[in-house]
Amino acid sequence: MQNAIELRGLKKRLGSFELGPLNLSIPKGCIVGYIGENGAGKSTTIKLMLGLMKPDQGEIKLLGKSIQDMTPEMKKDIAYVFDDLYLPESMDLESVLHFHRNFYGSAWQDKTFSELNARFQLPNNKSIKHFSRGMKMQLGLALALSHGAKLLLLDEATSGLDPVIRDDVLDLLLEYIQDENHTVFVSSHILSDLEKAADYIAFIHKGQLLFMETKDDLVNQYGITTLSREQLEEIDDKAIVGKRTHQFGVEVLLKKELIPNDFELEKVSVEDIMVYMIKGER
Repeated sequence: MQNAIELRGLKKRLGSFELGPLNLSIPKGCIVGYIGENGAGKSTTIKLMLGLMKPDQGEIKLLGKSIQDMTPEMKKDIAYVFDDLYLPESMDLESVLHFHRNFYGSAWQDKTFSELNARFQLPNNKSIKHFSRGMKMQLGLALALSHGAKLLLLDEATSGLDPVIRDDVLDLLLEYIQDENHTVFVSSHILSDLEKAADYIAFIHKGQLLFMETKDDLVNQYGITTLSREQLEEIDDKAIVGKRTHQFGVEVLLKKELIPNDFELEKVSVEDIMVYMIKGER
């Protein structure tokens, strides 16, 4: 099966920060949550995929084609939504529609755009400058999904939105990937959203990809428990992912396969795993 995204040996230096070398393969027909702390390299990765930055080394393939070889027609198969809507704020929906209809030509889908605007209840008689943050993001998503794109890239698009709008967005993304040729790559700090929708989680830390795993396998690999210091000394050090000391003992994130079966462990979230891997003591 052809991958939707392939990154091979991707590197980019920005001042003292260096991304990569990054190797990442993402299959078609799934939602991938791209997580990591601020400055980890999430936005840089997406900008490189979109050709907004040039890599220092490495190869980027989207939908089976090197981005260097993609024609303008091929690029219409890729859509993106950033954390802001980069359109003149004097535009209203009619002028936005007219602009994108001309830009995308025969790929543009008036019916899809109209249906999404109705679904989001976007106002026809207001300029963009009077749109709320949530309305701007919904408009950006409506535009992204109205030209038949097969790959959707979202960079922190849902940050700062209320839970109701975020839930609507997640529903729309889940509907979008019902087509097995569609793929979503979304970076977000709202990890609870990714737990609801993502098939895979890719975790980047300080420019390095730590893992990409299915969400279910990931959360099932680990557990959290609180131990005394004496109990902790009996645990195989390889089983300890991270630990946090408090007045009642030591709270530890453990790899289930490396500890005795009689240990009682609490279920973990993606956020737990990220926090312990970044901040937990070793």
